[in-house]
Amino acid sequence: MIGINENSTTDELVASARQSMSLNFRQAPIVFMRGQGVHLFDRNDKRYIDFVSGIAVMGMGHSHPRIVEAATKQARELWHVSNLYFNEAQILLSNMLSDRYGDGRVFLCNSGAEAVEAALKLARRYAFVKHGDTKRNEFVSFEKSFHGRTLGALSATGQPKYHTGFEPIIPGFKYARFNDIESVKELVNSNTCAVIVEPIQAEGGLILPQPGFLSAIKEICEERGALLILDEVQVGSGRTGTFFAYEQEGVKPDIVTLAKALGAGIPIGAMIANQEASIGFQPGSHGSTFAGNALAARIAQVFLEVMEEENLLGHVQEVGAYMGKELNALCERFDCLDSARGRGFIWGLAFNKEWAPETVALAMKKGLLVNKLNTHTIRLLPPLISERSHVDAALAILANCLTEISNKPPGDGNIR
Repeated sequence: MIGINENSTTDELVASARQSMSLNFRQAPIVFMRGQGVHLFDRNDKRYIDFVSGIAVMGMGHSHPRIVEAATKQARELWHVSNLYFNEAQILLSNMLSDRYGDGRVFLCNSGAEAVEAALKLARRYAFVKHGDTKRNEFVSFEKSFHGRTLGALSATGQPKYHTGFEPIIPGFKYARFNDIESVKELVNSNTCAVIVEPIQAEGGLILPQPGFLSAIKEICEERGALLILDEVQVGSGRTGTFFAYEQEGVKPDIVTLAKALGAGIPIGAMIANQEASIGFQPGSHGSTFAGNALAARIAQVFLEVMEEENLLGHVQEVGAYMGKELNALCERFDCLDSARGRGFIWGLAFNKEWAPETVALAMKKGLLVNKLNTHTIRLLPPLISERSHVDAALAILANCLTEISNKPPGDGNIR
């Protein structure tokens, strides 16, 4: 191993990390040291506009004073007592989430994948408790979906590339086609305990539902006795301009999952179910050691309070609409772009060339962090506190990158 300390260079730290850390991440050779608002700063104090937001996590941006204050105060008082007992923050947060959903029961956990696992387990056990039915154990998910990396969530994920090397995946999952309601009708039957779907396919290329698609799925579920699970791990907690993305679709799920932005940077997840579906869980049927710990719950509670006090949902709607307009203007300006699609503060920019990787790399050099979904699509996930000026600055960098890439001679190291 390379000997390192606080005086080591960035190159030395990266080289050491690549010897000691697991090989499953493709990390850029940057070591960040601090964050403030919508910006991150590396070890050379270079500033970056953070439109990755920790992959939709940093809803309040970095070092938000209310979050820092809440974390500091709670850390001095109580961190963790386990679910053998209650803690105040856990109760307050659960009440706030239940009210947001509307008379729901809340299971707190530590991540999006855990929230999805809880939803899948609840759906199967509900069928067992309600009907005594061991055959009603199948799920319908969707092609190009993404639900997480644990084996259950992975099995729900309709992208074979994520299954490779982990087979056999858990049996009982079928995959319909997103925005194709007939494919849903074909798959949902008397053995289906639940349909699980993302209101926006965030990892599948930023695919939005056609009008009425989610409500049509809900109708099928009701007709055939299946539960509807909406996975809002990435698109929930205000990112689309409403707290739940499903609020814009005129449909309420039986179960919804949250994580990412909910904890303002601290790991937390939540599964919320209606009273009927909730009968599937009784004492001992599911659990988690760290879930609902006082530190994470208090920060999530304050996140919800700040969202309300600062009208962040209205802010995301307003600035998100402006961002969409400016992204569409960018598409009209550059022939290499096909379309911009998204809502609020989650947007995908689609290329007609395989330029997404090069655009992400060049933007990073110029001080903008975005990420790619595939070779043709980049994703922009601003913190919910972002202003129009931040959008303007970010898109100016993107335009500069696209101009530079477009003007490079073929074969000059760019992807063509």
